[in-house]
Amino acid sequence: MSATYTWDVYATVDGFGSFSGGDWGGYWGKQGPELLAHRAAVLAPDQRLMLGATTFRDFVHLLGAGPEDVPGDEVSTRMKRMPITVVSDSLDEPLPWPNATLERGDAVDVVARRKRESPVPLRSHGSLSTNRALMAAGLVDVLQVTVFPVITGLTGTAPVLAGAADFDLELLGSRTFDGRTVEVTYRPRLRR
Repeated sequence: MSATYTWDVYATVDGFGSFSGGDWGGYWGKQGPELLAHRAAVLAPDQRLMLGATTFRDFVHLLGAGPEDVPGDEVSTRMKRMPITVVSDSLDEPLPWPNATLERGDAVDVVARRKRESPVPLRSHGSLSTNRALMAAGLVDVLQVTVFPVITGLTGTAPVLAGAADFDLELLGSRTFDGRTVEVTYRPRLRR
């Protein structure tokens, strides 16, 4: 049996995954109690986080290295406590994060093997170029996009789906949090 692989990504209405400059803050300043409770619940079950090198470096920079919890941030604390596989040929061990292991090689090969062998679901957050390649290879079972109610036309960086293949998306569900942030969940199917 194959483990389910979910690509979990945050985006602005105009499709950017991050920003440069400006004073947006985390979650583009749009986090609320419903969203934060939901995100903590999403990360609560046993699962393995799969990250590329760039996203892993960003997380270490934002959340700190080492096993310490992130004060006042249950979502980030749960993420730091999860078992994590970082797929990278540019990083070296030991990784500065609790429960993180390094796997070298092509992400498509690593994730295909992990899906076959993992006793728990796999989840990736961010890791845009890695997950676009995994979607094209048919390895992403669920695409979960949380859309924040902002447009970052001047400050937006990292277009989430730029350069992705063409996909049909089957809607599996949608939810609104705090009256403003929308999560949509899809099953992607590559168009041939």
